[in-house]
Amino acid sequence: MNNKASITALMSSFGRAFHAENEEHPVFADHLAKNLMTEEEYTAVQGYILGGAQFFEPEINPAKQEPKGLLRRLVNVHIAPSPLCRAAYTEKALKTAVLTGTKQYVILGAGMDTFAFRETEFLSKNRVFEVDHPLTQANKLERITRAGWTVPDNLTFVPVDFTKDSLTERLIAAGFDSSVKSFFSWLGVTYYLSTEAIDTMLSALSSICADGSSLVFDYPNENFFDAAEKRVQNTIMMAKAGGEPMQSAFSYAELEKLLEKHGFLIYELLKPDDIQRDIIDKTGADMKAFEHVNYCLAVRKT
Repeated sequence: MNNKASITALMSSFGRAFHAENEEHPVFADHLAKNLMTEEEYTAVQGYILGGAQFFEPEINPAKQEPKGLLRRLVNVHIAPSPLCRAAYTEKALKTAVLTGTKQYVILGAGMDTFAFRETEFLSKNRVFEVDHPLTQANKLERITRAGWTVPDNLTFVPVDFTKDSLTERLIAAGFDSSVKSFFSWLGVTYYLSTEAIDTMLSALSSICADGSSLVFDYPNENFFDAAEKRVQNTIMMAKAGGEPMQSAFSYAELEKLLEKHGFLIYELLKPDDIQRDIIDKTGADMKAFEHVNYCLAVRKT
């Protein structure tokens, strides 16, 4: 498997691709996700998931299961819920924000996100900035070239090494306009950062956000690390085994205090029951929202 892309990124991309191809009622249909993976990677991740069937669900005997049906169950239960549901929520919130004057979309930790290639109409009217580590971004660009895609004029790649680069300086240098209402997505990231690192990021975003700008992110609640649910503990163990241990979780009060420190107010917060009702059940998908994971839409207010 190509070690330039993290196992987390590849699992997420595989989940999006497999779900789009195999579900009659997808929560989120990303039909481009598979194009950014090699056949070798796709097959390897599929084998990795099937090989770990008893890790995910010890009561299952893989030898007695039809592989495609087992893979679909493992993806829908353990791999795809978070990447799919948060993407669906974010892109809906983004399109709502555009109606009220948002002109720029910044994808923090973009990874193998395909938004800029799926949403051509959006790109024709608005700017998109993909922010990621230089090596991760270089790998993404190689994948885009291999897929034969053309990079849209309004898409800008912003390489940022957060251990030594200034996000604000890099964004401004790339053409980001801090006077324009913007939308930031920060998905699948906060889990892996210390509270101090999250505080630093919020400070940076606050300094370049025009009034009324939005930030969407997902995060684990205060019960996440001690959760009894098997799939939560599996996720924590997989992240640690993959060299990307999870670090942070927040209560509502802690999150509210941290956001307010940087001028952000919680506009909407979805808990698992809300995600189930508003995102999954509305599509009729065969899926359950991930326990102890919330989505937050915050707005910058001066």
